[in-house]
Amino acid sequence: MNEWVSNLLGLLALPEFGLSTLLIVSFLSATLLPLGSEPVLLGLLDINPSLFWLALCVATLGNTLGGGVSWWLGRTSKEWMQKRIGKKQYSRASIWLQRIGPKACLLAWLPVIGDPLCAVAGWLKMPLWSCLIYMAIGKFLRYWLLATAFSGLLKLG
Repeated sequence: MNEWVSNLLGLLALPEFGLSTLLIVSFLSATLLPLGSEPVLLGLLDINPSLFWLALCVATLGNTLGGGVSWWLGRTSKEWMQKRIGKKQYSRASIWLQRIGPKACLLAWLPVIGDPLCAVAGWLKMPLWSCLIYMAIGKFLRYWLLATAFSGLLKLG
């Protein structure tokens, strides 16, 4: 399996697959897989800075769709998650997220807790479209800040 993933990532690293690679990696990194889309975005912008806004939109789309998959997984596996997490943590997460609502998905970009947050939003049956909109806003702002800072560092160097 590791060899297959390495071969796939090697193929997707070719320059002619830049935006599609960014879409796929940003999608996969928003699931529970341990990937990061930031190096792909920054690498693409380093090679082709004229793709700045398009690359941000593609990365945001892929990452938001991946968050939607995590939401769906949470929605469809509520009983399994409830057994694994335990009633005390379930109650605590439910109270906090239900108080905040779909706006909590603005934090879906955070490392470690962002992906499970999307799953818990689905688990709590929060509205999908509201969650996706907030996910997209948070993820876009993260990519924009990161890409803007990276572009500024390139100009300094």
